Amino acid sequence: MSKPLTTPGEGFHPHLHPTDGQPVAPLRTRLHHIRADALDGDTAQTGGMRRFAAVSGTTVGSEKLWMGQTHVAPATSSSDHHHGESETAIYVVSGHPEFVFLDDSGTRPEEVRLRTSPGDYIFVPPFVPHREENPDPAEEAVVVIARSTQEAIVVNLPQLHALRSPQS
Repeated sequence: MSKPLTTPGEGFHPHLHPTDGQPVAPLRTRLHHIRADALDGDTAQTGGMRRFAAVSGTTVGSEKLWMGQTHVAPATSSSDHHHGESETAIYVVSGHPEFVFLDDSGTRPEEVRLRTSPGDYIFVPPFVPHREENPDPAEEAVVVIARSTQEAIVVNLPQLHALRSPQS
């Protein structure tokens, strides 16, 4: 394997690092390179899943964005939850995770299951209760998540409930 072009935390501007006592450039004046083996597991969690921050206020000084990975073990279902005011975009990297929510547009709430494959995207609007499931008995599901808030907001719920529209 060839030598990496940058070292963890170095970003793409090695000239911005301290040399001979010069100060380090502020976090928001440079690019950041977050290696796959440097993801931060110290983030909000939901039962049945493991979240790892890559881009956050803690890791790179992000003010409006959170991005990371979520791993769902084989034959596992997350707890029911929502992400507060965050908009969440999900990209399926591997596996076939399913995303479940309640739709109340009919006469009574109905559970909707979105079955995905690698390369698919999911959008989760703010405050929408949902859960992730991985029905595969052998393969872990891995997704990349981007959120419109600096940190990974997770509000765990006792059960799914339909999100009521303002007109109701």
